[in-house]
Amino acid sequence: MSSYAARRTALRQELQATSLDALLVTNLLNVRYLTGFTGSNAAVLIDAVSDDKTVFCTDGRYLTQSARQVPDLERLIDRPCDLALAARAKGRLGFESHHVTVDGLEALTAAAEKAELEKASGLVEKLRLVKDEVEIEALRMACAAADRALAALIGHGGLRPGRTEREVARELESRMLDHGAEGPSFSSIVAFGANSAVPHHAPTDATLHQGDFIKLDFGALVDGYHSDMTRTLVLGKPADWQRDLYDLVARSQAAGRTALKPGVSVSDVDHASREVIERAGHGDEFLHGLGHGVGLEIHEAPALSKVGDGTLSAGMAVTVEPGVYLSGRGGVRIEDTLVVRESGPELLTLTTKELVVV
Repeated sequence: MSSYAARRTALRQELQATSLDALLVTNLLNVRYLTGFTGSNAAVLIDAVSDDKTVFCTDGRYLTQSARQVPDLERLIDRPCDLALAARAKGRLGFESHHVTVDGLEALTAAAEKAELEKASGLVEKLRLVKDEVEIEALRMACAAADRALAALIGHGGLRPGRTEREVARELESRMLDHGAEGPSFSSIVAFGANSAVPHHAPTDATLHQGDFIKLDFGALVDGYHSDMTRTLVLGKPADWQRDLYDLVARSQAAGRTALKPGVSVSDVDHASREVIERAGHGDEFLHGLGHGVGLEIHEAPALSKVGDGTLSAGMAVTVEPGVYLSGRGGVRIEDTLVVRESGPELLTLTTKELVVV
C-alpha cells in the first residue's frame, strides 16, 4: 500500500467514527497529503468505505500530471472541482468548513442535491499531526539542505564586514537551491547587531560590523516539506554579555529538546524551556512561544506555548526555538527541527549549537 493509500485508509476510519459517508477535501495541501498531487487546482471526494468509490478531480491543464501522480484513483476532469464532486455525493457529506467560504458553501449546497452537508473541520489536519516515515525523510532532506547551505555560506566567506542583510539572505537562499531545495521554506530572517533583537526582523541594507550578533532564521523546502532552523553567530570576538546571553538560550533550548517526549503536554515543554530564562531574569524578553509543528506548512499544529493545547505523540515534527531579545543591543535565538520519538527526540537540523565566531 502506498503512503497515500494508507493515509486515505486512516481517514476513512475517522469518517466512519463520525458517521460520514464521504469527505470533500478542497484544501490543496490536504489533497496533496492524500493523493500526491502537486498542481494548483484539485479536490478529492473520499468515500468512507473504499478507494474504489473515491474520486479525484482536476482540470484539463493537469491531465497528464494527474495521471502520473494519482494513478490509483478514479479521475474526473472538470471545473470547478468542488461542485463537480459534490454533485456526485450521496448521504452525509463532510466538507472542510475551515476552508470553505460563505459563498462557497452556498454553491456547494446547491450542487450537492443528493447529499446532506456536514461540517468536518480539521479531520485531515488531525492525521497530519503525526508524520509517517515518508514525510520524515522529506523533512530530513529539507533540514540537510539548510545545514549544507549555511556551512557553504560560512565556508565561502559569506559573513564578512560590509555585507548587507539582504545580500546574505539572497546568498543563503541560493545556496539552499544548490543543495537540493525546491525553494526556501519562508522569507529568510537575517539580522545583524541590534536588529537581532527583533524576533522577525526583515532583512534590510544594514551592514555587518565586527562584534555584531548575526541571527539567521531560515529553512529549505523539499518535496513540499519545510525545515526551520535558527542559528546566532558573532562576527569577531564576542563580548562577555554576548557569551552569557548565548549560553542562557542554549541551556533553555537544551531543556526544551529534552522535554520532547510522547505524552507530555505542549505547555509543559514550553515551561521546561521558559523557566530557564525566567530564572535568569529575562522572562519578559522571551517574546514568543517555544515552537510549532512543521510539515506541508511551515507553521502547523502542535503549538508549543504556554497556552498550547494537547500532548505530544511519537512522530510529531516540531521546532524548539527559545530566544532572548535585548532591545537596542541584540538577541539570540537557537532553533532546531526535531521528531518526537519514544526513545528521545530525533534531531534533524545538525548544524552545531556551539557559539560560532566568524
